[in-house]
Amino acid sequence: MNTEETDEPIMLSALQHYSYCPRQCALIHIEQMFDENVHTMRGNAVHQHVDEPGLETFEGVRIEHALPVWSEQLGLIGKCDVVEFHPDGRIYPVEYKHGKKRAKTHDDIQLAAQALCLEEMTGKPVTHGAIYHHSSRRRREVTINDVLRQQVKETAQAVRTLLVSEKLPAPLNDERCKECSLKEICQPRIMADKDSQQKLHINLFEPDQ
Repeated sequence: MNTEETDEPIMLSALQHYSYCPRQCALIHIEQMFDENVHTMRGNAVHQHVDEPGLETFEGVRIEHALPVWSEQLGLIGKCDVVEFHPDGRIYPVEYKHGKKRAKTHDDIQLAAQALCLEEMTGKPVTHGAIYHHSSRRRREVTINDVLRQQVKETAQAVRTLLVSEKLPAPLNDERCKECSLKEICQPRIMADKDSQQKLHINLFEPDQ
């Protein structure tokens, strides 16, 4: 990726990937690598009924599925699983995730990014949204506060810097790796051991200053 491409829009999913693991983000969005595991297959199954664009109305609420969104200010593009347009003017994005109800910062950042896109597109404030956790069949409401908005902006900039650099960050090699579909491609333990060995080699043979 050259400097002429730095203004290209960033996928909303890249923010979620980066906030979960910068190396995962680079593998997917720079190296174009992706693999399936039980978690991604469950996620795909959950998204089947919201991935097709559509419109329905329930008790006065207009519900849009797979709604394309973007932000020229932040240079973002993507789609929302579900957006509810309420009679009182409220705009309420809902992101679908597999698994049980539990707070995850990377999911909240993705949802907040959707909210910022919707605000720019509609000119209306989006103060709340929700993560729908399929296994629990429950929503977890998220307040789109100033802290989360700032995290979106900082993450978007970090992703842009990463994409321009075309460099693959070092593996985290922690608990997050267990659920990652790219674990076999990433080889976090082997790569982490390799980095440690290189540092030991440098320290061993580097002359004293």
